[in-house]
Amino acid sequence: MLVLIFAGSLPFALSFWPKLSFYKNIKPLIASIFSIVGIFGAWDVIAVSRHHWYFDPLGVGVVKILNLPLEEVLFFVVIPFCCIFTWEALKYVKGMR
Repeated sequence: MLVLIFAGSLPFALSFWPKLSFYKNIKPLIASIFSIVGIFGAWDVIAVSRHHWYFDPLGVGVVKILNLPLEEVLFFVVIPFCCIFTWEALKYVKGMR
């Protein structure tokens, strides 16, 4: 959870920077993230239910969503957000030159 907080904090804070205007394209961002959560979340739910892999209870918290640890679900939200933000920020920087 700490890694997710650390990874997502700066991109989230900078997403409100007026010159970048990242927050103005919220609908495509949400659609992209929900697609990722849906596809890879379903994959994880199936894999865990079939016992292909598991999450060590000592390494994750107690909150679960569809038998997945909260950290795993948030991973599919935070990391794509960071990637999309980085892409948009690089496009902005490239356009400045």
